[in-house]
Amino acid sequence: MTTIAPATSRATTRYDAVDPLPQACGATVWLTGLPSAGKTTIAVAVAERLRADGHRVELLDGDEVRRGLTSDLGFSREDRDKNVRRIGFVAGLLARNGVKALVPVIAPYREGRDAVRALHENAGTAYLEVHVATPVDACAERDVKGLYARQRAGEIRGLTGVDDPYEEPLSPEIRLDTLDRSLDETAAAVLATLAERGLA
Repeated sequence: MTTIAPATSRATTRYDAVDPLPQACGATVWLTGLPSAGKTTIAVAVAERLRADGHRVELLDGDEVRRGLTSDLGFSREDRDKNVRRIGFVAGLLARNGVKALVPVIAPYREGRDAVRALHENAGTAYLEVHVATPVDACAERDVKGLYARQRAGEIRGLTGVDDPYEEPLSPEIRLDTLDRSLDETAAAVLATLAERGLA
């Protein structure tokens, strides 16, 4: 079931008639979840629909950013947090300049994700956290990149959600259950939340 978590303790960014059109308003949409949860698939679907409606969009995929911006970092907790904060900084720059930054990145630790949220809040930039809440068993069955199979074979260690922690978001703007909803439905939930905030 797709649920939209209440945001009672957070200020909601809302644009009205005196503000720019939604197409001109930037925002960061951070999709967090386990490997093979469906983060990138959902982000791509949302990006396509936003672009079709005239929005400026950038997709900051975790794997692509690792190869480019953060190739100097490993997978210790410290390096993972550095990775998240760097991506968050870039996403914030894009969002402040009218771009919808879609960020499908595992970001396993709450501290790192909270730091990115604070960065956006301090800058007055719209930020939505989306928890792609696919259970680990379903992720392992999908195993899009073969990581779970490699972990079982002893080829890799530190796989998030298996032998390294994943700290689930406590109050994301959106929590998506991908087992019971289609891709169209999960993408629509993200777009609906953006629209509620005057961003789509």
